[in-house]
Amino acid sequence: MKVVLQRVTEASVKVEEKITGAIKNGLLVLLGIEDSDNENDIQWLSNKIVGLRIFNDGNGVMNLSVKDTGGDILLVSQFTLHASTKKGNRPSYIKASKAETAIPLYEKMIRQLSSDLGKDIHTGIFGADMKVSLLNDGPVTIIIDTKNKE
Repeated sequence: MKVVLQRVTEASVKVEEKITGAIKNGLLVLLGIEDSDNENDIQWLSNKIVGLRIFNDGNGVMNLSVKDTGGDILLVSQFTLHASTKKGNRPSYIKASKAETAIPLYEKMIRQLSSDLGKDIHTGIFGADMKVSLLNDGPVTIIIDTKNKE
């Protein structure tokens, strides 16, 4: 699994002009799933997302997690995170899982994030043409790949 996390003061996702998910302070999480991903990836990644200390404390130091601040999470599926640009100018998405594999993992990630955060998270609609809006705070943007746990 691969994610791009963005600390936001607001974010929303629309499908066909209807807002399907919106948050104020928290994290916008763009999630890419590949065939080799499994429940261990979900648990590790969810714990990392919820516990990552990238929010400012009272001294202006990034020392608090989204859970510490009572923030929200907006999760949006994004197969293009697995784009390969090695050859030519047209990306290949061969590593991105097809819907029949990815949807159950995406749904498990929603449940795991909700459990770890202690409240419901907001989402887009898997596979839909989504319009994502955000106000990046900082800006703080972090990439995490469960296959490369640095």
